[in-house]
Amino acid sequence: MMQVEVVYALPDEAFIRKLMVPVGSTAEAAIEASGVLVRFPDIDLSKLKIGIFSRTVKLTQVLEPGERVEIYRPLIADPREVRKRRAEKAKSEGRADAVTGGKPNPLRAKPE
Repeated sequence: MMQVEVVYALPDEAFIRKLMVPVGSTAEAAIEASGVLVRFPDIDLSKLKIGIFSRTVKLTQVLEPGERVEIYRPLIADPREVRKRRAEKAKSEGRADAVTGGKPNPLRAKPE
């Protein structure tokens, strides 16, 4: 037997369960044994990605002692688009240089 951990995080709560599984168990077996699928029946392992310590893996991945199996929720927004919108807003508010995108240089301020 070996100890592993199964984690599923929601915006308002986190499921963290340490459990003992037989040596040679897969990530899918550990997820099922943890009870997370009973507690959160909306989890669809065929659609969601899983990982071990932030590295995505397949459900058939054989676990090593002490590993943490993580169930990832889908992203709500594309991080690149969010950053792009934030940069455009900073430019329009004058908090960023319109050309370089960096902080405005007061020495290059336009004379009035």
